[in-house]
Amino acid sequence: MALTVRTDDQLETALTALAVSEGTSRQEIIRRAVLERYERSGHGARVASSSEKMQQRWGDVLERLRTT
Repeated sequence: MALTVRTDDQLETALTALAVSEGTSRQEIIRRAVLERYERSGHGARVASSSEKMQQRWGDVLERLRTT
């Protein structure tokens, strides 16, 4: 699948520098960045879900600790 990415001078410079330093293509740099961002966004949702569950389970204990 083809995709055109419009860049500016700053992005061009960064892509080129990263590609050279990592010995890979500019396309691979973009691919990795998108996948990393996708994984991080999923992680945030999992942390939020886990926090909600823990709040439901331990909320009363945490509230008592907060007020003592």
